[in-house]
Order: sequence, then structure tokens, then C-alpha cells
Amino acid sequence: MRIPPFKTFARGLLAAACVLAGAAAHAAFPERTITIVVPYAPGGAADAVARVLAIRMGTKLGTPVIVDNKPGASGTIGAAFVAKAPADGYTMLYDATPYSINPHLFAKMPYAASALQPLSLVLLAPNVLIVKADSPFKTVNDLVARAKAQPGKLNFASGGSGTVQRLAAELFRQRLQLDMVHVPYKSGGPAIADVMGGQVDFMFGTIAATYPLVSGGKLRALAISSPERSARLPDVPTVAEAAVPGYEAYEWNGVLLPAGTPAPVAAQLHKALAEVLNEDEVKQRLSDLGARPIGSTPAEFAEFLKKEDAKWGAVVRQGGIQLD
Repeated sequence: MRIPPFKTFARGLLAAACVLAGAAAHAAFPERTITIVVPYAPGGAADAVARVLAIRMGTKLGTPVIVDNKPGASGTIGAAFVAKAPADGYTMLYDATPYSINPHLFAKMPYAASALQPLSLVLLAPNVLIVKADSPFKTVNDLVARAKAQPGKLNFASGGSGTVQRLAAELFRQRLQLDMVHVPYKSGGPAIADVMGGQVDFMFGTIAATYPLVSGGKLRALAISSPERSARLPDVPTVAEAAVPGYEAYEWNGVLLPAGTPAPVAAQLHKALAEVLNEDEVKQRLSDLGARPIGSTPAEFAEFLKKEDAKWGAVVRQGGIQLD
């Protein structure tokens, strides 16, 4: 039997030791606090959900999980931070729909899409096409008929060009070939207030922000952007059934990791997140926000992101949309 030279044998021992050490490190994960980076300001819907998940994931994983808000540049600052973080499972990104929109609005992104790997789609939440409570528009077809009869006269609000509310309205406009004017605001709150006051004709608002006003009689909901009706607004038709077959536009939330995160570590994080999303209390909290919990596999989330990228890229290009 041939005995390998000592140096070769030693290198083999070293390689084996490294593999065992790596496996042991993964088995010990987590050993310290995990951070979920939310690339938006505190108090928003994404931030609220991330905090609910963080507490429960910490219990599942046996270590503190905290939320760190890094807002700015439509979410790209926080996303870039995570993209450049060590791929060790201790830094996660909790992002939303702008993640799929930003690459088509910014001339140069501060990180490469390949620097992040999908972990799980967390939720989907539709938008609501709203008008003021005493608007002459009782249905979507009323609004469409006016827009066609008076090109360029109707206007719609949004919380900014990079928001899904803007692009949901733009997708609606493009599909029906309508001539309408976009009125951008710095955030969704003032935009909704001006729809309520009649300064703007309509907008697509988040269900979390608009539902209390619709149920309180301060706004009228004409349609919802999901392909199925919402349990919170069962009498409100979908945009697809009312006027635009096949139309859908969601607010989504999902978790991503730095690319190259070890598979065993990613699997532990995914398992904890999936278990949390399956808890009745969490399902109810998301339902109260008008959202539907998902809990996808990484591959399913990757495919979802691919489709979102293609859809919103086409809308941005066709509409010639630029950042305000």
C-alpha cells in the first residue's frame, strides 16, 4: 500500500479539520444576536410585521432577534448594507415591493442583485382603488368612462414614483390606455388625505391605511388589486373583474440573506420563519393588516422575484417613469 507523503497527509488532515470545524460552527448557530434590517422608517407596515416576526423567531432560535431600521433611497441603503454584510446568517433583510422596482428607477444600484439570496416570501397585501366618499365615481367603469371622455383631466395620487401605489395606478392606466395625470406626494398619508378632500381624483392605497377610512365612510373603495376579493372588503370587486382582466398588483414582504450564507444556517432561519408564519396569532395579525401570509421556499421566492422584476420593469419603461 502506498503511503502519501507527509505534506500531502498533513494537508488532508487540515482540510478535514476545517470541514469539521465549519460543520460544528453551523451546528452551533446561532450563538449571538441576529439582526433583521428593515430598509424603511420605523412605524410603517413592513417595520411592524418585521418586529412581530423578530420576537417570535428569537424564541424559536433561542437567541435575540432585533430589528434595525436603515431607511433611505427607496430602501436601497438598507438593502446594500445587508448585501455587503458577512454571509453568516446574523444579518437578514426584510424588504418589500420597492426591491423589485428600484433597479428600473435608479441609473446605478449600490449593490448587485446577486449579492442577496431569497429566503422566503412572507406576505402579500393588495392595494385599494379609492375615491372620496361623495365622489361621482360609484364604480371603476364610471372612472374609466370619465377618463376616456376627458383625456388628461383626471389625476391620481401616490406616495412617490418608486412606490407600488404609483406603479399599480400606472399599470391600470397602461392596460386601459388612459390619459391621466400623476400627482406625487412625499408619502402615502398626505396623498390619501387629498383624495379624501377631493383635491385628487383617486389613488391606489394600501389596504392597511385605507380600510379604516373606507369602513368609516370617509373614503369609497371601487376595487381591490388582488386577483381575488378581500375578506376585509368582500363587497368590493377586484380590478380584474371590474375592468382589467388579469390585473394584479401586490404589496409584498420577504426575507433575503447575503449571498453565500451556508445552507445549514439558511435552513435553520427558514424553518424558524416558516413556523412563525404558521402560528395562528401571527396569521391573525397579518389578516388584520389585510395581508395574506405566504411562507414560501427560497426557490419559490426567487421565481416570484423574477416575475415581479419583469412586470414592474415593463411598467416603468412603458410609462417613462423617473424618480421625483
